[in-house]
Parts: sequence; structure tokens; C-alpha cells
Amino acid sequence: MMHFSLNRMKRGGGRDSGHDSSEEGTAEKSKRLRTTSEHSQTCDWGNLLQDIVLQVFKYLPLLDRAHASQVCRNWNQVFHMPDLWRCFEFELNQPATSYLKATHPELIKQIIKRHSNHLQYVSFKVDSSKESAEAACDILSQLVNCSLKTLGLISTARPSFMDLPKSHFISALTVVFVNSKSLSSLKIDDTPVDDPSLKVLVANNSDTLKLLKMSSCPHVSPAGILCVADQCHGLRELALNYHLLSDELLLALSSEKHVRLEHLRIDVVSENPGQTHFHTIQKSSWDAFIRHSPKVNLVMYFFLYEEEFDPFFRYEIPATHLYFGRSVSKDVLGRVGMTCPRLVELVVCANGLRPLDEELIRIAERCKNLSAIGLGECEVSCSAFVEFVKMCGGRLSQLSIMEEVLIPDQKYSLEQIHWEVSKHLGRVWFPDMMPTW
Repeated sequence: MMHFSLNRMKRGGGRDSGHDSSEEGTAEKSKRLRTTSEHSQTCDWGNLLQDIVLQVFKYLPLLDRAHASQVCRNWNQVFHMPDLWRCFEFELNQPATSYLKATHPELIKQIIKRHSNHLQYVSFKVDSSKESAEAACDILSQLVNCSLKTLGLISTARPSFMDLPKSHFISALTVVFVNSKSLSSLKIDDTPVDDPSLKVLVANNSDTLKLLKMSSCPHVSPAGILCVADQCHGLRELALNYHLLSDELLLALSSEKHVRLEHLRIDVVSENPGQTHFHTIQKSSWDAFIRHSPKVNLVMYFFLYEEEFDPFFRYEIPATHLYFGRSVSKDVLGRVGMTCPRLVELVVCANGLRPLDEELIRIAERCKNLSAIGLGECEVSCSAFVEFVKMCGGRLSQLSIMEEVLIPDQKYSLEQIHWEVSKHLGRVWFPDMMPTW
């Protein structure tokens, strides 16, 4: 105890000195707190560093950002900084027909006047009205001083761009193609783009284009998309309708000059049963394509009637993701198991009332990479489903099966099957009450 007291006296000069020092420390803290409090009460938010205000503005909706810009001169300067306008989405909706928010017309005028040359990553989200599509074209036609890197035309409901006169749409789109010179991503699904406009695209952006999505573009021919593949050797992602797919296109994408494709999406769509002819792609073309791009994701969406599947799955194709949006027969699903060894994901929205037991077992046996499956209006016996899961094991990362799909049998009831499936998956699993795909 004496040793402790002596040490404390040496450090603080005795009890009184320690007490005085403590009082001085408390007084100093109180002074600092008063100073901090007074400073916070008089803090001028208008003098915040512009870099900080810029980061805040990036998270604000456009209208809130515009209101905030009126607070002071400093914030108004930040509002007009080029970094804030490089990425922008125009939301064009008619109040009478849409519940979505729209970009205010006066703000659009200001953006075009002061920031069109800053825009680089631009998308247009339009509702189903022709007026909104026309407004998008009017804006596009004014982007003469900008150099876009990405452009997306998105219809939130019915494809309203198709209601426009083709010449009006093409004229506006080619303004961007000619002036950008560095487009790397272009999403123009459900638009009246045509072959001549694609030639303009290629003539000005062939060295930079990496992604092209143009499903449901009826005015484009196989020759038009072939022109893109022949010239844009850096193309890595492509989405198109089946009628544009050809042996020549696959061979062009497989040339030594072309980079390895990473993603190819093909929509196989029929609006009226029996009125659409579907050609056959040669197996040799698929083989050349997969030799050149062995890791490509080949995604195919089928919206066909049962009698229209005859040209498909007659020989091996390198599909990795298959989605069947309409009823598909047992025969077709049986052929999928025989011809799609690279299959990773399978979604069947409807099949009918004939159980798919044999077909699922065959897919489990031959599709060794299958990791996701979704079944809607189908039927599978509980025993066959358990066997399917047992064969696939833990690699099934997504298993979305409607409860109505599973048919109880002598071996498993609906109450038992979730335990059995969970055991083989290595995690808790329950059937879905509604589709999740």
C-alpha cells in the first residue's frame, strides 16, 4: 500500500495535486464541448466539400436533387458537375396511363441544354404510350454532342417503340450511332431497328461494341446481324430471335478474329400456331461455335406450341439454360435429356397430366452440370422426384417445385418428401406455393 501511494505521489504530486489536475481536465473537456456545440450550431452546410455533396447527390432521385441544388450556390455548382450526369435514366410516362414517376419535362430541357455532352451511360424507360416513345426519340435526336458508351431502350409494358413510324425512330437512333463512336453496350429489344441502321452502328462503333441485345426486332434480317458479327470482333454478349440465327452467324462468331462469346441468348417465339417456320441449325455449326467459345452460356427461351418443337433437340446442342414458357411434351423433355449435356438450368412452366418421371431421371443422368430446376404445371411422382434429387445431390443450388407438381405414391407422402429431399440436398427444402422464376 505504501509503495502504491508513493508511486502515485511521484506521478501526481500527492492527493491534492491529483485532485487539482482532475478539475483542470474536467474544465478543459467542458470548454471543448462548448466550442464543438457552438461550432455545430453555426455550421454552414453550404461550405461542405463538393466531393461530399456530389456523393450524396448521386443517391438522390432527380427531382430531389434539383430541389437541393437551389439551397445555395455551392450545391448548385455540384448539381452541374459532369460526374453527376455520366449515368442517367430518362423515365417517360404519361400520367393518365401510368402510375410510374416521370422525368419532369423542364428538367429534360435543362439536361439536354447543359449536360448532353456529359452523358455516357443512358437508358430510356417508357410506358406503353406512343407519346412516351416519341418523347424518347426527340431526346435521342438532340444528343449530337455526346459520346455514349451504353444505351438502353426499355419498354415497361407493351413495346411502344413499335408504334412509331420506322423512319422517325431510325433517324433518332442513328444520331447516337454516328456521334457516339464508342458504344460498348446497346439494348434495343422490341424496336423497329433495321439492317441499314445496323450498318451505321457498325461503321462507327465496331471497335468498341461488346454487348448487343435486340430480341423482337422484326425489321432486322439474318444478313443484318451477320454484318454485325463480321465487323464487331469484340462482341461478347448477344441476344436475338431465332429467325436471325443462322449457320453463317455461328461460323462468323467462331472465326479466329472474333473474341470468345460469353453469353448468347436466343428467343424462340411463335405467336400463331402452325404459321411460323423454324429452320434447322447444322450440328457442325454448333460444334465450331462451342470449340471457339467453350465457356459460353447459351440461353434459349421457348414460347412455342407443342407441334412446333419438331426441328429442335434432334441432335446435341450446347444449351446451358432452357426456359419453356408454354406447355412442352414428354417427348421433347426426353430429347432434352439426350441432347443437352451442358445444361445448367431448366424451367418448365407447363407440361400436362402425364408424369415426367423418366424424363427427369434421364436429365439427372446425362446433364452432369444441372444446378437449377423449376417445375410449374407438371406432374412428377414423389419417388421419382426423390430419386432425381438423390442423383443430382448438393449441386442443386436452386430447386423451385410447385407443391401441386408432386404426386404422392406408395413410398412417399407430401408430408414425408420435404424431409427426404432436404436430406439429399444437405439443407432444408420445402415445395413452393407459387412460382419463383
